[in-house]
Amino acid sequence: METYPITIGGVTRHVPLIEPLPGRRIPLVEFLGDPELVRAAARALRPLVPEGTEVFFTTETSPIPLTHVLAEEMGLPYVVARRRRRPYMEDPIIQEVQTLTLGVGEVLWLDRRFAEKLLNQRVTLVSDVVSSGETMRAMERMVGRAGGRVVGRLAAFRQGSPALEVHTVAELPVL
Repeated sequence: METYPITIGGVTRHVPLIEPLPGRRIPLVEFLGDPELVRAAARALRPLVPEGTEVFFTTETSPIPLTHVLAEEMGLPYVVARRRRRPYMEDPIIQEVQTLTLGVGEVLWLDRRFAEKLLNQRVTLVSDVVSSGETMRAMERMVGRAGGRVVGRLAAFRQGSPALEVHTVAELPVL
């Protein structure tokens, strides 16, 4: 398998190159199972967290460990939007998103009980990789529908040119 070197916070990994769409190859960054990479990314992102942030908001799955470490280091809570409905969800906020990176549509789900944790809060969005920015836009709409206010957008890696301002600490190519 062909790999591509990525470096963040002084930690380097050789990650697989995948082809989600014909003729479009991208490095696949995976934070799950790599605590050293997660800690390095969280340390690099920490100075970019807007002052006054009260809660972080992320999506499952890969951004969860990054958000967890960042939240733990800063003593802040975090909320996670799910990528499918769970049987226990009550009156969820449902938000569609067109992910251009993977060329498929997705739906984000946020249980009302977790949405209440965003009410009247200053929220910073956290992701692993931002590409088009469409997932971040969907997250921002969810925060607004839950009664929170987005004060920042962070991602460990930027890939391409997102359509909105997102603070990142490293770049990924589209090959």
